[in-house]
Amino acid sequence: MATVSSPEPWAYALHLPHHPRAPRVARMTLRAVLGGHGMGELIDTAELLTSEVVTNSYRHSDGPSSLRMRSMREGRLRVSVWDTNPVIPAPFDKPPTLLPFLPEPDDSTGGRGLLLVQLCADSWGGFSVGAGLGGKLLWFELGRRPEAEFAFAA
Repeated sequence: MATVSSPEPWAYALHLPHHPRAPRVARMTLRAVLGGHGMGELIDTAELLTSEVVTNSYRHSDGPSSLRMRSMREGRLRVSVWDTNPVIPAPFDKPPTLLPFLPEPDDSTGGRGLLLVQLCADSWGGFSVGAGLGGKLLWFELGRRPEAEFAFAA
């Protein structure tokens, strides 16, 4: 049975402590929110990308973080993650391009999670937050795919 999302805009915010369980809590919350708003087809991709961004926040900052999810027009979703580290990582430190950012082949410490965001999200970005708590905000957007993209040719 298909559900239809509400035309009313919505937004949820979750404050996460600097704790190794934060990515799991973020994933569970996102799954519940999207399921509750009839956006089930976005859950798997949104959960993967949210996990990557929140995990990076935990690994590369020493303070709390915040997750924000909000609906946008035409069934789109925007997920934002704020943390206390002001350094914007590649590829978020440059405008989006058609060519994906590739980590160095000998870099075994990471760099591939944000590549997933770049490859799977419809759009993404980041910026420094100078006022208040400081830090940075990374975001990505996902949209529903037209059913025609999933149809098989006869």
